Amino acid sequence: MTRFYFVRHGKTFWNLEGRYQGASGDSPLLPESYRDIKLLAQALVDKKIDHIYSSPIKRAYLTAKTLDEALGGQIPLSTSSNLKEFDLGIMEGQKFTDMEKKYPQEVWAFRNDPSKYDATVIKGESFAAVIKRTTSFIRGLAQAQTASSKTFIIVSHGAASVAMIQSLLNVPLAKVRQNGGLANTSLTTVDTHDHGQTFELIKWNDTSFLKRKTDKTDTI
Repeated sequence: MTRFYFVRHGKTFWNLEGRYQGASGDSPLLPESYRDIKLLAQALVDKKIDHIYSSPIKRAYLTAKTLDEALGGQIPLSTSSNLKEFDLGIMEGQKFTDMEKKYPQEVWAFRNDPSKYDATVIKGESFAAVIKRTTSFIRGLAQAQTASSKTFIIVSHGAASVAMIQSLLNVPLAKVRQNGGLANTSLTTVDTHDHGQTFELIKWNDTSFLKRKTDKTDTI
């Protein structure tokens, strides 16, 4: 069995402000996010982690680095551009409320039915492109002969992680959002028993270790 712990990066200032934050946008982690990451580490401290892979975008990489340090600093940490967030084009840095008024169809589809999302309208990246690069990376890790007894942490972003995980689970594009979004610093556990041919969801969007209630600014 190969186990993947998917982690969404810690909460940022743009998350708090309700702004789109994709592959071309970034904002600092909130001070309290470092506390959340350390609480996540406590939930994983008794697990044998073989490698941490992270998006290179700063908010994700700092989450991965802080998590690694909280787990003792001995776990190999690598970055991959395949784990970046969606490129959100002209919506980068813009408030959700403003974009809902300007691009109501695209925002609705992005959040509710990705099969109807037209990324060209906002000059961004399609679901197909994100799914291809993210799932190829995960399957590549799982296919290695030595992977059958490995456990990986994957630190990525909200929208990209939802698309990636649900696609690995063979969920149709129209229903990718069926379980809702992922909260900042959440933990989603997925296993494969056949080197990445199929995947099994163990737990979705676990935030119980954060010891606080999440709100709408935590989840995308």
